[in-house]
Amino acid sequence: MRIYLDNCCYNRPFDDQTQDRIHIESEAVLAILKACENGLLQILSSPVVKLEIDKFSNEDKREKVLALYSIANPDIPFTEEIKNRAEDIRSKSSIRLMDSLHVATAEAGKVDAMLTTDDRLIKACEKLRLGIKVVNPITFLLEMSKGDEK
Repeated sequence: MRIYLDNCCYNRPFDDQTQDRIHIESEAVLAILKACENGLLQILSSPVVKLEIDKFSNEDKREKVLALYSIANPDIPFTEEIKNRAEDIRSKSSIRLMDSLHVATAEAGKVDAMLTTDDRLIKACEKLRLGIKVVNPITFLLEMSKGDEK
């Protein structure tokens, strides 16, 4: 199964873990990364994710996030089609520029799911006709475990 994680996911393990939701989402992200290491999932990378990581002002956090991101492979190349699709997504929704680039990139990579912890992005994507599913990592893990039970 091919998936795409936006920067919210890569950052989640380094957010304030005293909040229950953040802690649970962090554990979900780490479990997903472990499943990738075990060959159960393939996480695709993209120049969009790398660009956002490179913008981090906190060098320590940037290095930690890059370490998690290093498992993502192969790279979905950025194309004019992705740029145009992102513009189309923005014109039909309230989705911001970088988020629209993530969605368009994930679609171009023909992933099974794009994971994000951004509730607003998930809701906005539900209103669009996308070629992918956009879900929270917790939801993804639960759906994945249901598939394992069958």
